[in-house]
Amino acid sequence: MTGKPGRTARGGAQTSAGDLLDLVRSGRAVTRGALQQMTGLSRATVGQRLDRLFRAGWLREGAGGPVDSPFGGRPAITLEFDGSHAVVLAADLDTRHARAALLTLTGEILAERSGPLVVEDGPETVLDGLGRWFAELLTETGHAPEAVCGIGLGVPGPVDSETGRVVQPPMMSGWDGYDIRGRLSRAFTEHTGSGPVPVLVDNDANLMAYGEQRTGYQDCRAFVLVKVSTGIGAGVVVDGAVYRGVDGGAGDLGHIRVGTEALCRCGSYGCLAAVASGGAVARRLTEAGVPAASGSDVRDLLAAGHPEAAALAREAGRRVGDVLATVVTLLNPGVLMIAGDLAGTPFLTGVRELLYQRALPRSTAHLDVLTAKLGERAGLIGAGALVVEHLYAPERVEERLSALGV
Repeated sequence: MTGKPGRTARGGAQTSAGDLLDLVRSGRAVTRGALQQMTGLSRATVGQRLDRLFRAGWLREGAGGPVDSPFGGRPAITLEFDGSHAVVLAADLDTRHARAALLTLTGEILAERSGPLVVEDGPETVLDGLGRWFAELLTETGHAPEAVCGIGLGVPGPVDSETGRVVQPPMMSGWDGYDIRGRLSRAFTEHTGSGPVPVLVDNDANLMAYGEQRTGYQDCRAFVLVKVSTGIGAGVVVDGAVYRGVDGGAGDLGHIRVGTEALCRCGSYGCLAAVASGGAVARRLTEAGVPAASGSDVRDLLAAGHPEAAALAREAGRRVGDVLATVVTLLNPGVLMIAGDLAGTPFLTGVRELLYQRALPRSTAHLDVLTAKLGERAGLIGAGALVVEHLYAPERVEERLSALGV
């Protein structure tokens, strides 16, 4: 817990209801006695602040826990975050396809749908389509629109996290600087009749990395996920938080120059994405007489065991592995995860060949190189988690409790 206005590092009279909720949600203190010990607050003050959280429906009592007193007595009643008081909507955009889901506050997917949504059709069309999908998911599950506390959206481009706007996205023509948050909130209102809700937007690879790290690798202090689909991007999670750089540009691996003359969609020559992405492999297959329009077509060919697709995927993996040797040397991650259309044995084999050849042995001694566990759901789970962590951060809890009048 850091020293912020109105809060103290270890309790004190200013420790808020939001701080108590944070301790319970993280599992660091799950009884009233433990909260008193962690914060230094009196029993009465802890009780008053917990009462606000109970009245909001955010906390509930669980089963009896360990006895708080060394002299014995009745087991202490544990406290739990009540994830049933609201739901989250999430969507993950690719260049020609999208997925959407309704999730609990604890990350369980209650319903989802997917289908074609082409980002080049523009933000008005695409975001309106997502609003319609969201309304259908709510109807399907019987949830009222008012139960939605927020929306998370992943997009295939760099995002300024302060504004939620994409910044010069190579694969999202017509989206640069567009007010995605405002339009998606309006689309939700138009299709559900409910009031506006908070909308958070982030890069798709960031959200995939966040979803995978939180779900299966919470103890990994430095986690890197590389998504190789139509383009190439990376998400980095350090000490449990997404690392975005100063303006959302961190992880844009696809536009590192690798010394070729291939023209990239960004307008430059020699980018990694121009020679090693799913789109680049699709072009080479088409030139060889194997029709493939996108990374998803390459994925289907790989699943069918197509030998030329496998050979080109392995070659692409070697190119990406060459770049990742620098990434691994710089960040020293514990997990390097490959995701996206090309994630599979041929590509992963190529990555490992060059990575272990070029990186220092010390950088790879404790490194796990593997493929994604959550598959196409990773971005949805990451988007949902991003919304929950934002809305239930200690400082925001105070604002929301006051708005609720508790």
